[in-house]
Amino acid sequence: MKTLLAICLICLASFAAAGDKSPAVASAAATLTGEVLEITEVEPYTYLRLKTKTGEVWAAVGQVPLKKGATVTIEDVTTMRNFESKSLKRTFETIHFGSVAGSRGGSGMNAPHPVPANNPEATGEIKVPRATGANARTVAEIVGKGAALKDKPVVVRGKVVKYNPGIMGKNWVHLQDGSGSAADNTNDLLVTTTSATKLGDIVTAKGTVRANKDFGGGYAYKVLVEDATLQP
Repeated sequence: MKTLLAICLICLASFAAAGDKSPAVASAAATLTGEVLEITEVEPYTYLRLKTKTGEVWAAVGQVPLKKGATVTIEDVTTMRNFESKSLKRTFETIHFGSVAGSRGGSGMNAPHPVPANNPEATGEIKVPRATGANARTVAEIVGKGAALKDKPVVVRGKVVKYNPGIMGKNWVHLQDGSGSAADNTNDLLVTTTSATKLGDIVTAKGTVRANKDFGGGYAYKVLVEDATLQP
């Protein structure tokens, strides 16, 4: 549970939709898998009570036909704490918003997530020259070739689009360099480091690729770079 709470502090953002408001804590590229125990339909969401490996949780997705007993995987999870649903007249201590795997392209939360207006990812085109030297890769190359690069050193240069310090003893940095696509999540790379930085900085990260990293609580990352050092 401590690990889950720590992960829920990653990537602070703002969120407002359908009259429901709550502070948001987003975990980029995370997934959540569980058995459907309860379904509540309140437009534009389908609220789900799920049984996961670590216990029961609530989730919300765009309206989609589901049945009790089904096992679902929710992608691109954004976790909300103290989320007040005015339509349900209920406050959820923790609830996970996302898209049911295979159902994106519909309405509501199953459509591609809107980027909050105060998120630096939403503004400006990013074009950062590729890093040079041995093991140099672009963001898209690392994300797309995560399995082949697993446990190998890489060097990547990019712009800091999200920065969350002091999570599980490290700083969590999201880098983009203009490569890849937001449609398939190949344009954004999570890097963990003890180096300090700030939003908007252009940095070179040197670290080790990890693939299929599971922090527990249903939070899994297909690709990230760990134990990185950052240089201007």
